Amino acid sequence: MPLRIIIIGGGIGGLCLAQGLKQAGVEDVHVYERDESPRGRMQGYRLRISPEGESALRDCLPRRAQDLLAATANLRHEQGLAAYDEQLNPQWAPEFGDARGDAPDKIDAVDRMTLRRVLLTGLDGVVHFGRRFTRFEQVGDKVVAHFSGGHSVTGDVLVAADGANSQVRKQLRPDHQHLDLGVRAILSRTPRAAAIKAGLPEVLRDRFVNVTGANGLRLALMPMVFRDTPREAAERLWPGVEMDQAEDYYMSVFSVHRDVLGIPDSVFLSMTGEELRELVLERTAEWHPDLRGVFAHAEAAETYPLTLKATVPVEPWGEGKVIPLGDAVHTMPPTGGVGANTALRDAGALSQALAAVSRAEVSLADAVAGYQAEMVRYATEAIEMSLKIAKWSMRKIDVDPES
Repeated sequence: MPLRIIIIGGGIGGLCLAQGLKQAGVEDVHVYERDESPRGRMQGYRLRISPEGESALRDCLPRRAQDLLAATANLRHEQGLAAYDEQLNPQWAPEFGDARGDAPDKIDAVDRMTLRRVLLTGLDGVVHFGRRFTRFEQVGDKVVAHFSGGHSVTGDVLVAADGANSQVRKQLRPDHQHLDLGVRAILSRTPRAAAIKAGLPEVLRDRFVNVTGANGLRLALMPMVFRDTPREAAERLWPGVEMDQAEDYYMSVFSVHRDVLGIPDSVFLSMTGEELRELVLERTAEWHPDLRGVFAHAEAAETYPLTLKATVPVEPWGEGKVIPLGDAVHTMPPTGGVGANTALRDAGALSQALAAVSRAEVSLADAVAGYQAEMVRYATEAIEMSLKIAKWSMRKIDVDPES
């Protein structure tokens, strides 16, 4: 039963699914992405890759792409999470085990844009940029996807991989609402060399650092130190693959509850990068100077506001030909670093399920039902963990992680 599969959304989950299907021999796959190019909108920076996420990537990617991703992954010098107060006094922090140990090719953190470039390798003619999805309709046993400008495509299956603001979900499940955690965040990037020159202590330079201030402010600081720069790795391992120039950096997520922030969302979400950077400096005026130096060197052009939300409960979308993947079905806060990994797990599981349908080993209805049942299980666990970590680090969120 040859399948034509339409994937709405060319983010991490959608591209990993396309790669997995291609590896499984399913050729008639098409990804439709609203961005005009691979860079497109702000895609975030450093991503933690869990053992489950790495396993999904290795299952879906060809070996050369795996090697390229491993070569550009984070070079980790120390393990674990370090926690401090705003004066850099050590605090208790939860421990996270990693069965991978210190494997030289371990992929435990990557640059998001580099990951997207790797996921695009070999997908020429599969990914269609500049296609803004508007609606779908079911015609007989087919699904028709419509895009702005009057373009439409017909397939056997439509996968909603279009993120937390999914247009597919809005049509299929209009009553679905994410829960607002009440937390507002500022995402930024700081060149590593500038942060070290500004006085970042050596103990904070090469590990995940969480700082929780007495006034309800929280900072997460994560290093991205490339094993090889993306361009050098591509030239060595896969000549011809386009990679952006990159330098080592720190990703920072500065979070505060909206009650403490005291700024309406209409104002906060429209602030420029420079205004957001100044806001952080103002709110951390009494913090240890070694931390404030990092904020002062944050790149204004790479600084953005965020609202933290979660999908509770995670629910399947039924047995139809429209299948959910990633944030479209299970949005979660960045605390815990499991959102992207959960989307990768979706991609790995769904590619296997649809490949089995293509080989006539199982019906589409049974394959979709099995995929969604397992997805609901592990996505629910991931969201519960994210909420517990958010509660620990933020002290106050508007969603009870125990409920």
